[in-house]
Amino acid sequence: MEAGVRVRVQESVIVYHHPESRNQAFDLKGLEGEVVALVNDWQGKPISANLPVQVQFDKKFKAHFREEELEILS
Repeated sequence: MEAGVRVRVQESVIVYHHPESRNQAFDLKGLEGEVVALVNDWQGKPISANLPVQVQFDKKFKAHFREEELEILS
């Protein structure tokens, strides 16, 4: 997986920071977005992030995922 790829959330992932339902449970399953970053280093040092794939869904909303929670669309 690399930056710029369109993806869809294929598993139920509950977040509480979605802009339209702040502080309430929001399921991301089925939403489509674009991978904007793979978090595998910090300040030049390799890291092992728990949720390494950062996906942008719209202008105001980004979330981090595991690769197995996403399916590649393009």
